[in-house]
Amino acid sequence: MSVINQPPSVVHKLFGNSLWRSESVEGEQPRVFLTFDDGPVPEQTPWVLDVLDRYHVRGSFFLVGDNVHKYPDLLPEIRRRGHVVGNHTYNHMQLFKSSWKDYVDNIRKCDEVSGQLSFFRPPHGQMLPWRALQIERTHNMVFWDVMPADYDSTLSVQEVFGNVKRYVRNGSVIVLHDSIKAGERMRYTLQNSIEMLLKRGYSFVTVDAAFKKK
Repeated sequence: MSVINQPPSVVHKLFGNSLWRSESVEGEQPRVFLTFDDGPVPEQTPWVLDVLDRYHVRGSFFLVGDNVHKYPDLLPEIRRRGHVVGNHTYNHMQLFKSSWKDYVDNIRKCDEVSGQLSFFRPPHGQMLPWRALQIERTHNMVFWDVMPADYDSTLSVQEVFGNVKRYVRNGSVIVLHDSIKAGERMRYTLQNSIEMLLKRGYSFVTVDAAFKKK
């Protein structure tokens, strides 16, 4: 198992209040959380929204504030179509390459341009447990259970989709990227994953559902 594709449960315990995976209750159909990072951009996000509409699926979008600023029509459209939005910093800032003050300011700047957001996902998953506790005063922290790596240009579309097939399970938080970099790997993986998971009897829920019982 790759710790990137599917982080081990020992890591989950370091961030006890965060969402990594959240199974459906016993007796209900299995569920997954379909999430998107690094958008919104006009080259990818509208296409993603159309695909989700076609399959009647709702997703969760973790937004880069600078993209929200550049393409102001996209965030209202994401919300209008019934999806959940979260904070992914203003400049896709990496914690381990930044001061804590700059990092917090970057999160706030994303909220300012996007509207106060309830959910946060750290770029590259870079986070420390004691820093997570500070962020969780204002945001629910969301990580992932399945990272297909659609951003990796060395992988084929089949390999990226294969990572979903290999690692997905009840309660998985799946991360795709509505970015130019993810390109056709994201598009192929999104459509094939939705069809596969629907055939397997999964439901699709947004990240807010995982925090309602907390």
